[in-house]
Amino acid sequence: MPYGAKNGTVNGMDYACFGAGARALAMIPGLGDGLRTVKGMALSFSWLYREYAKAYRVYVFSRRDDLPEGFSIRDMAEDLKGAMDALGISRADVLGVSQGGMIAQHLAAAHPEAVGRLALAVTAGWANPTVQAVAGQWADWAEAGDYKRIVTDTAEKMYSERTLRRYRPMYPILGRVGKPKSLRRFLIQAQACLGHDARGELGKIRCPTLVIGGARDRVVGDVSSELAGAIPGSELYLYPELGHGAYEEARDFNGRVLEFLTRVD
Repeated sequence: MPYGAKNGTVNGMDYACFGAGARALAMIPGLGDGLRTVKGMALSFSWLYREYAKAYRVYVFSRRDDLPEGFSIRDMAEDLKGAMDALGISRADVLGVSQGGMIAQHLAAAHPEAVGRLALAVTAGWANPTVQAVAGQWADWAEAGDYKRIVTDTAEKMYSERTLRRYRPMYPILGRVGKPKSLRRFLIQAQACLGHDARGELGKIRCPTLVIGGARDRVVGDVSSELAGAIPGSELYLYPELGHGAYEEARDFNGRVLEFLTRVD
């Protein structure tokens, strides 16, 4: 496969990897992982994130397939550390997006030796009122089995109006295609977001850190400045016209992250 793309499972967690670099990069996706893991996605990711392939061997990690009730963000971080250990990754740069950024916060605070440089995108340091309202609503719909409302509301809250004009005609299809057999994993992950609070841990993060946010974020709120202020020496970049989907909509997002991760201080 291109870029040495490979799919695998470790400790019950699906992962995809690709790239020819000497360094490791761990990517942690957001809450959408509860609807579909990265199983079988190595080839797609190797193209989507090809900018990273020369500098890194990239690993995109899902949460474990069989999540127990009450599994927390901190538990997910410990799972990730176990997966890295099992794959022989002693140290990696880390990119966490949304819920993945919450996981990355705990990983970097609890295991500083395992994280070289850290990028946190469209995420929050705690379950603030915006997170409580949005993730709480999604959890209620998951309990009711209402997949269509989850995916359409996610799009409405993530993207700019320009992008939504392209996506809205596809809503009837999105409500049927890709629906998992059960919304249990999504529900557990949404509930984990509701319990997230890393405020007491953020000051322990000592690795070089970049916080990227969208000033119009309607999923976690405009909290990137708050998060960056709590992490010693971190850098902040805000997309003023974008929201939670900045990591998909901003054409320079991957290049910006890559420049930071590979920068020689």
